[in-house]
Amino acid sequence: MNYNNAKFFASYGKIEQLPLPERTEIAFIGRSNVGKSSMINKILNRKNLARASAEPGKTATINFYELENIFLADLPGYGYAKTSKSEKRRFSELIGGYLSANRELALVIQLVDFRHPLTNDDISMINALIDGGFPFIIALTKADKLTASQRAKRLEELKDELPYADGITVVEFSSQTGEGVDKIREIIEEIVDE
Repeated sequence: MNYNNAKFFASYGKIEQLPLPERTEIAFIGRSNVGKSSMINKILNRKNLARASAEPGKTATINFYELENIFLADLPGYGYAKTSKSEKRRFSELIGGYLSANRELALVIQLVDFRHPLTNDDISMINALIDGGFPFIIALTKADKLTASQRAKRLEELKDELPYADGITVVEFSSQTGEGVDKIREIIEEIVDE
């Protein structure tokens, strides 16, 4: 798969605007500022294809990126406290609508900030993915910010925090160092080749 040929396809702010599912999709979900856009850029070997921002809550649409015969879908972040109630509701409807639509969703990459305990929103989303029968993995972002002992401690804590921890694939990831990129690409390629 040639990641260098990926390109932006379109953005949609309302569920009814989404195109009909015509190809395999991989969705990136996580709370605001967890690094979804940065991860997409790193996987696609680009600096600014997906717009990353230091300010949470900037992705307000579902952004689709075309990679050969698949779409990568960057969903709005959830859980940002300073977002208005109406925007939170719209984001929730957009994410929920996307997940409940009959998409060709082959994989969800649930991003979680490695440095911090799972939030209630993270646990709710993971439970929704489990209950919905979606194939998903957990990407632990910002791994470069932790020492080896901090990582070991967080991995132990995750066994208690994460529902069905033993049955979930977890990838440690850093958009700064590139750690985890090859593993995520490998998972994507396995799914696309099935």
